[in-house]
Amino acid sequence: MAWCHTDCIEKPLQICFRMMGHFIGSHPWWFLITPLIVSTGLGSGFYFLQDRMSNNIEEQFTPVDGPAKMERKYIEETFPGSSSMFSRLRLSRGGSYAAVIAVGRRDILTAETLHDILDLDFKIKNMSVQFDNRSFQYVDVCAEVMGSCFSNDIMDIIEYNPNNIDTVNLTYPWHHSDFRSFPLFLSLGSVKLNTEGSVIESAEAIRLYYYLEEDNKTLADLWLQSFINLVSNESFPSLQVSYSTSMSMQWEFEKSPSSVISLFSITYTVAIMFSIITCWRLDNVRTKVGVACCGVLSTGLGVLSGFGVLLLLGQPFVMTAASCPFMMLGIGLDDMFILISCWQRTRVLDSVPDRLADTYRDAAVSISITTLTDALALFLGCSSPFGSVRSFCLYAGISVCFCYLYSITFLGACMALNGQREADNKHWFTCAKIPEDLPARNSKAFSVCCVGGRYDRMTEKEESEAVSHMFEQFYAPFLTHKITKACVFFIYAGYLAISAYGCFILKEGLDIKNLALDDSYINDFYTDQRQHFSEYSCNVMVAVKQTFSYWDEDDRRRLQSCISSFESLHFVNNTLAWFISYENHANASRLNISSRNAFHAHLPHFLDVHPLFRLDISLTADGDIQASRFFIQTLNRTRMKDMMTELRRTAEGCPVELLVYHPAFIFFDQYAVITENTIQTILVAVVVMLVVSLTLIPSPLSSIWVAFAVCSVIVGVTGFMALWGVNLDSISMINLVICVGFSVDFSAHISYSFVSSTKSDVNEKATDALAHLGFPILQGALSTVLGVLVLSMSGSYIFRTFFKVVFLVMALGLLHGLMFIPVFLTVFGACGKSS
Repeated sequence: MAWCHTDCIEKPLQICFRMMGHFIGSHPWWFLITPLIVSTGLGSGFYFLQDRMSNNIEEQFTPVDGPAKMERKYIEETFPGSSSMFSRLRLSRGGSYAAVIAVGRRDILTAETLHDILDLDFKIKNMSVQFDNRSFQYVDVCAEVMGSCFSNDIMDIIEYNPNNIDTVNLTYPWHHSDFRSFPLFLSLGSVKLNTEGSVIESAEAIRLYYYLEEDNKTLADLWLQSFINLVSNESFPSLQVSYSTSMSMQWEFEKSPSSVISLFSITYTVAIMFSIITCWRLDNVRTKVGVACCGVLSTGLGVLSGFGVLLLLGQPFVMTAASCPFMMLGIGLDDMFILISCWQRTRVLDSVPDRLADTYRDAAVSISITTLTDALALFLGCSSPFGSVRSFCLYAGISVCFCYLYSITFLGACMALNGQREADNKHWFTCAKIPEDLPARNSKAFSVCCVGGRYDRMTEKEESEAVSHMFEQFYAPFLTHKITKACVFFIYAGYLAISAYGCFILKEGLDIKNLALDDSYINDFYTDQRQHFSEYSCNVMVAVKQTFSYWDEDDRRRLQSCISSFESLHFVNNTLAWFISYENHANASRLNISSRNAFHAHLPHFLDVHPLFRLDISLTADGDIQASRFFIQTLNRTRMKDMMTELRRTAEGCPVELLVYHPAFIFFDQYAVITENTIQTILVAVVVMLVVSLTLIPSPLSSIWVAFAVCSVIVGVTGFMALWGVNLDSISMINLVICVGFSVDFSAHISYSFVSSTKSDVNEKATDALAHLGFPILQGALSTVLGVLVLSMSGSYIFRTFFKVVFLVMALGLLHGLMFIPVFLTVFGACGKSS
């Protein structure tokens, strides 16, 4: 069935690679030394590593063009803040702050526990911080409200006297005094109310904030560091204290790379040991120990060059890229195992250049397919809206290219030099010439240590390894049996069912606390916050983006209908609006504000009484209100993605031009794009993989099976990822992009070997493919798993997620490459070469 071959590209490539192999085999030293010089030169880019670090959480883990960033720009331009009028409610960004959650053993609203809390509050506000030969305190850097430092509501209510708690009837969620209303749901957690339903009977936690002015970031950061040092060393018998700051997550996130540096040496040691063990032969001449070590070195050179050239070019380095070397190790070793397998099938008596030429002819196209698909999948990931994904994919993609380049140059040269040693029948370690057979007078120990060079006299090829023999004599016949094939289809059906279930329960979004190490102090803070302060969610600002006649009854009715639409949402609790307060003020004072002149005439006095509302009104030069804003309090009754989407949809449906915004929306935007972007990237990658396979694999049907395997593995990885507790976020998206490239490797190797086989029977073709490439594929998968295995011990969610997904890719890819695809190829009769 020669008609179904598309080898018009494969044949010329084989000829080119054969000529290349012959040339490298004839001049190995040039191709050994040149990569060493090049990688050393490019590796100088690591000098700039610290300067290229770009680990800003917002920049790297939120969509570059997310809607919330445009909304924030509008808010900041339209409602600029005031340095003397700080309002936590009106922050367009997170602000600069320190926070403490104190949890009592029973009721925290007692004089005893409040005394300890006030003691801690006193120490925080009065700690001295040194800077530039002078000291400063909280009062010197605090955010000011009408000339005084920002103060916590619960402290203001008891007037900083713990004994006053017995004289105050606190109400929840709002406490009203003669002059102010206090949102106690921000300060008190796990509140128990009396039978009347509003008076607080007890509370388990108190949350305190210390906001700083943001004009001088240096002083603010110094004060926050001192705060962390102070609170971490304080202890109280009646309190459990957790703490965090506005910079804590960023600082803790930046510690993550150092947590895996020590794992690099472990990983490469394990990789070298695994390569040596799997390439070891009892024959002291034919053993490939030297090539195995050079394979690991070749991969290291590829990573050194790939990272170095991008650092020299000024490319930002994000922490996610730190996991690339672990992945590259598996890719490089996979190519090495394929090359060694093809070398062993060449004629021993041929010259070294001829043997390397035949090796390249058989292996280079196969590893070119996998390298091309890996690199293309990664470069497609550079279109992601997440900076962390872009950085990883760019660094990994370039490193893949260098690993491939060094595999066919540096590693090929090492194989040629090793081949020269084999041709001279020299010992792998001593390089002394040794006998091929055991001399009559020597012991068996001499045979183990000092004999080698045997080969099959019939085929003139090296003797196959025991594992390859098992694939050929036992596994392949078992797999191609009719009953086994039927069982494989049942297993695949079960695999699909489980995977589909996992896909349906997959959660979206990156929980921001996962960016910190497991033993970080901020994890306790997030735990306490979730346990005691989870009832209320964001206080979302709603901007009226148009000039509006607030005095006109019809316009007010339109705006009121919008507010009613928001308040009808099940997760909206209440509304705070300056124009509602102004209307109430006018009614209480019996003022008529139903005309434009009257409305503007009485507004200044109202704003003098309630100065914070000045921050909610944007006036033109003529004094007209060109934009304003109000606030809606939300509850934790729905997913963040659904809440943000529903608020935006409600705003769009209003007859007034509105915009909804909260600083947290910057991070919530990932929920809106992560699924769509991941699916889009993967679909494009699969199409590209199909085109590459159709171009380079001489069988259209087998190329389609490769694309099928890619889709099948992606579905499986996504489903099992969900069952393993991994969300779909920018971290796992990186791994799913990798999944496209990796899943091609196994199926492409087997499919290419299947259609390249000269056997006529499909079962024999499958046996031939498994005999030749079953062991190298197994070696490649195990080497990749071992390369990332140490990441499972990391204290970072990012690196543990990387291990989980890569492990799934390897396990499911191996399952497809060594079981599903061979069976499907035989059952559906893919065409192959005519004998």
